[in-house]
Amino acid sequence: MDYGRFLEKLMVMDDATWKRHANAWSVWTRVAILPLFVLIVWHRDWFGAWIALPILLLVAWTYFNPRAFPRPATTKSWASQATFGERVWLNRNAKPIPDHHVRFSHILSGLSALSVIPMVYGLYAYQPVAAVLGMILLIISKLWFLDRMVWLYQDVKDTDKEYSSWLY
Repeated sequence: MDYGRFLEKLMVMDDATWKRHANAWSVWTRVAILPLFVLIVWHRDWFGAWIALPILLLVAWTYFNPRAFPRPATTKSWASQATFGERVWLNRNAKPIPDHHVRFSHILSGLSALSVIPMVYGLYAYQPVAAVLGMILLIISKLWFLDRMVWLYQDVKDTDKEYSSWLY
């Protein structure tokens, strides 16, 4: 099982949840999760043993977020189409996608993974430049990945009846 499929199953992302996650509020409020996590971990001495509470709240929000907002009135936004591209990406074994999207998406995923290194080091060693730089690189690579998912969706939406039905 690939990492994306594992996360989809972990998040229990059924069709109804994906439709709600296409709401731009759902997409954009998820962007705040990483900075909040970094802020919580940075202040771990202040939280002490209570650090588990804000982390659990953040994990709960991560799970609840795709369900927190209604289906959007329209799915023509960049954020909605980014979620459609993610669905297409996750379904690439059943319905192949163009090779250039696969290659570049793997490169961006690798960049995201590498960005974790300075962020974790910075948080561990209380090095704010490393922590913030890693976090920013991680957010940029994730947003770039989402932009790539919009492009992917635009490339395949007219080749599949299900995919084209998502756009309204």
